[in-house]
Amino acid sequence: MTPILEARGLRKSYRGGGGSVVEVLLDVELAVQPGEVVAIVGASGSGKSTLLHLLGALDAPNGGEILLDGAPYATLSEEDLDALRNRQIGFVFQFHHLLREFTALENVMMPLLIGGHAEEPARSRAEEVLAAVGLAGRKTHRAPELSGGEQQRCAVARALVHDPKLVLADEPSGNLDHANSDRLHDLLFGLARDLETALVVVTHNRSLAERADRILLLEDGRLRRLDSAGVMP
Repeated sequence: MTPILEARGLRKSYRGGGGSVVEVLLDVELAVQPGEVVAIVGASGSGKSTLLHLLGALDAPNGGEILLDGAPYATLSEEDLDALRNRQIGFVFQFHHLLREFTALENVMMPLLIGGHAEEPARSRAEEVLAAVGLAGRKTHRAPELSGGEQQRCAVARALVHDPKLVLADEPSGNLDHANSDRLHDLLFGLARDLETALVVVTHNRSLAERADRILLLEDGRLRRLDSAGVMP
């Protein structure tokens, strides 16, 4: 099967204090299949969020290439990259980043409206996805009127509303209690598999990582595969 997402020889460095170069990612290799869930773990500061930003076309690598459904990011214009992020990639972050002044429904509609969809089809699709995440009865509530768990489910709905090929999640349950974390994990994994959407999740949450198809450790700038017990195979 052809991977939906590939990273080949990915490198990323920054210039630190005093002009020194800090190498964050060194020759990262990654291939993710449609419907596959990959968890990336590692120490704080190891580059996990940096890697996720590269995979989501939010930043550019210093070397190597990234392909989504066979199309290299490097060949795309800024306009094309904007379209790719809006139509083919969903993002779920630790902080939900919902627009406070808008309702749950309006927040979920936003990616479709930005992408040029007409209002009524966008509304219908947003209502469908909100129902899938259990928020049909909360769609007219503004973001501050939702609980923490509801806000994060709304963020998941927003990430999935345009049927993305890839969802990238950075500590998606980091601000939730244990019960709400479990519900969110059930939701993310279930929807990813039902929709055959590739899911790459960065997490410190062991129980979340253990549910993934693969666990990858980012260490010394490279990815290494772990088994569910966290032991090198």
